[in-house]
Amino acid sequence: MMRPLQRSAGQSAAHERVRVWTRARFALGEDDTVMVSEIACTVPGCPPIETHVVFWTTAGRHHFQVFKPLAKIVEDDLPPAFMKNALTWVEGVECSCC
Repeated sequence: MMRPLQRSAGQSAAHERVRVWTRARFALGEDDTVMVSEIACTVPGCPPIETHVVFWTTAGRHHFQVFKPLAKIVEDDLPPAFMKNALTWVEGVECSCC
């Protein structure tokens, strides 16, 4: 079971930092939506807290996870820019890892 965590005042800056890094890393425009969520997971083997990043482009929805709390993410934790197309969510294809 996964559930979103409550956002504290200090996490707003971390959310914005990850959004800015994501926009820069994947050359996103101002009109492209970027969503950052910190998720708690109670499934055995799952990290207790992980961060999910979703962004939308004309190619569709893109998604990646960082297996650490939002406040501990550094810019090098984001996938490399060349993976942008590989992060595209394909409708109907489910993955047990994310």
